[in-house]
Amino acid sequence: MIDASQVAAMLRANGLEAWSECITVQLDRALEQQRHGDWDRWQDAIDGLPSIGEGAVACVDGAIALQPAQTPDAAKLAELAQRLKEMHPWRKGPFRIADVHIDTEWRSDWKWDRVLPHLAPLQDRLVLDVGCGNGYHCWRIAMDGARQVIGIDPTNVFLAQFLTIRKLLAPMDADLAQRVELLPFGIEDVPAKLKRFDTVFSMGVLYHRRSPIDHLYELRDTLRPGGQLVLETLVIEGPDDQLLVPKGRYAKMRNVWFIPTTGMLHNWLERCGFSSVQVVDVTPTGTDEQRATSWMTFESLADFLDPADNGLTIEGYPAPRRAVLIAEA
Repeated sequence: MIDASQVAAMLRANGLEAWSECITVQLDRALEQQRHGDWDRWQDAIDGLPSIGEGAVACVDGAIALQPAQTPDAAKLAELAQRLKEMHPWRKGPFRIADVHIDTEWRSDWKWDRVLPHLAPLQDRLVLDVGCGNGYHCWRIAMDGARQVIGIDPTNVFLAQFLTIRKLLAPMDADLAQRVELLPFGIEDVPAKLKRFDTVFSMGVLYHRRSPIDHLYELRDTLRPGGQLVLETLVIEGPDDQLLVPKGRYAKMRNVWFIPTTGMLHNWLERCGFSSVQVVDVTPTGTDEQRATSWMTFESLADFLDPADNGLTIEGYPAPRRAVLIAEA
């Protein structure tokens, strides 16, 4: 579980005193909510994880790979896989734990490869990852040298997955394990006007916000002057003044509110006080990047598209296309 005193100490060490003062109350409230639903089952799975011992942590073919010094026997690998599958669905990854390959719904490494060339060097930076899922990108950020990474996401199963990976990773790289923290919060739980982070990521979040402009202001207020925002979100093609507001669902998602063109998104960022705004990537999402697997057996992108025309969603809207923008606070 999360140790509030350790988190508070980490926040203070990184100049986030305002957050450290309220973190215990925030965590108590969040963890109380977790006592309902499937949390006990997930906690049992975490507690029962077989030890795979010391080893090395690396990135192998896009997967965060935990490579034990001695390969576990078949029985231990089977038990490990069973415990990990208790935390279905695995959406962000991939991960490789010894010989167990967690083939997640998203090839999140592909997104990382699109983002990485445009980042300010991450070495020794304080980083916030908003809507981080199970922390896949947090680990990649830390492995690229960030001093401290704080991911926030209120989804309980993602926290369980993160705690699982960290428990297995810690004997292999204690320093890396300490440089990543995932907190079960939304951005509304981050104290206002911290203005402290060197880099802030918001990837796959903006279109879920009822007020995208407020979200951009919230992101700006977490950044120090000159800090870098990395924004990844759904976009549509069209002129700068065009915006899609789905009448109901979009690609079967209930909570998609606004999908702008890249030009409108550029304007929003400047209007919210960002400078040096650049659109650095626009890529259609394909069924090879987001798909159902044995580790995520629910519907995925192929089920969300018009079977007669994969350029459209099942509702008739333009199929998912994602843009990456970078900007300076």
